[in-house]
Amino acid sequence: MAQQMDFTTGSVPKQMITFSVPIFLTNILQTSFQFIDSVWVGNLLGSASLGAISISATLIFTILSFIIGVNSASLTVLSQKKGANDEQGLKESLNAFVFVLGVLAISLGLVGFFLADWLLKILGTPAEIFPLAKSYLQVNFLGIVFLFGYNFIGTVLRALGDSKTPIRFVFIAVVLNTILDPIFISWFDMGIVGAAYATIVSQGFAFVYGIFYSVWKAGVPFSVPYLPPRFYFMTLFKLGVPAGLQMMAISGGIAAIMGIVAYFGTDVVAGFGAAQRIDSIIMLPAFTLGSAVNSMAGQNIGIRSWDRVEAISRNGIYLILLVSFSISTIAYFTAESLIRLFVNDEETIEFGATYLKSVAFFYPFLGINFVLNGIVRAAGAMVQVLILNLISFWVLRVPLTYLFSRWLGEEGIAFGIGTSFIISSIIAYGYYKFGRWREIEIFKEENES
Repeated sequence: MAQQMDFTTGSVPKQMITFSVPIFLTNILQTSFQFIDSVWVGNLLGSASLGAISISATLIFTILSFIIGVNSASLTVLSQKKGANDEQGLKESLNAFVFVLGVLAISLGLVGFFLADWLLKILGTPAEIFPLAKSYLQVNFLGIVFLFGYNFIGTVLRALGDSKTPIRFVFIAVVLNTILDPIFISWFDMGIVGAAYATIVSQGFAFVYGIFYSVWKAGVPFSVPYLPPRFYFMTLFKLGVPAGLQMMAISGGIAAIMGIVAYFGTDVVAGFGAAQRIDSIIMLPAFTLGSAVNSMAGQNIGIRSWDRVEAISRNGIYLILLVSFSISTIAYFTAESLIRLFVNDEETIEFGATYLKSVAFFYPFLGINFVLNGIVRAAGAMVQVLILNLISFWVLRVPLTYLFSRWLGEEGIAFGIGTSFIISSIIAYGYYKFGRWREIEIFKEENES
């Protein structure tokens, strides 16, 4: 059994690195899921089926974004309970999250299944791939409870200080999906529906294994779900909804940026798309560290150890600056080779490489954003972080990208995005330094009762 770390004592830098590395590996594996489906479907079924998966993936990613957001709320609550050694509160909080997330997952699955037609029409799905996209999407919606489930179990274990075990869940799901995809698609002759079933079977197995491990190995105090007290509903509503909306606001912002890029034509869109694949890898350390400091700070906020929270913030910024500058330097000098991994057209490569070089050294500022938002999120400042993200994307990134692109042409896209990173990090630091997030008491009503 992996050791559950106590972040209220010990070396902060050592704990941060030890805890973050498994989260980073988990995130790498998580991003490979759709990639594997795409490889098998593209090679075995052709471009029409691949297009159907790409369209469906947009909707699945939006839902996954909401799940990630809600999970960050559970990470905050459970890590504070763990830090305060409140075993009864931890058990009751777990039940509340299981009950509410279970109802939410089942409801989303059913609604998504019956509204698949409508959702795909909103996205403008081409008629020739519509039936394929619909069948793939409906099966994924039916299995969404498994996607919720194994992600939530991983979040619970991270809140308790164990970031290593969740790698197993995702690894099992990815390996099974890799094996089952060709079997279901070709051997069982199920086509694109087979890819969807391979996904939910893989995630279902990881979910069941996660439950078994958590209860019988890790000693997580799960219980048969029961209707939680009103306080827990209110806490979940106040923390979970803003946290889920944060991620959806980010998804919407990314779509808006793509709309601006599309103005410059196919070569720029293709180059930007290739650069975004590199971009998603470059941002993984920032995303990872934001999640890690959430757990670490949460345990210490649970016992009001503010000096240690400050130390976690400081070390988090030092570490993300070191990692981000290192990755940015590599990206700058290998930009053209990286873009060539995805495209062959010279004009596309030229734009993609130029974009990557231009934006490379702005990434450390984005890293600061992730770390500081992770700290204040650990206190329960979900609405405040939602506002910070809305400012970051909709007040800064989208307008600045538009303005710079009109001023400097396609080269302005990178500078608009990069400038927004800098201003966003300054605003995030301002709230961290002067905001009232330290005064938030998410368990005040529970304590008074």
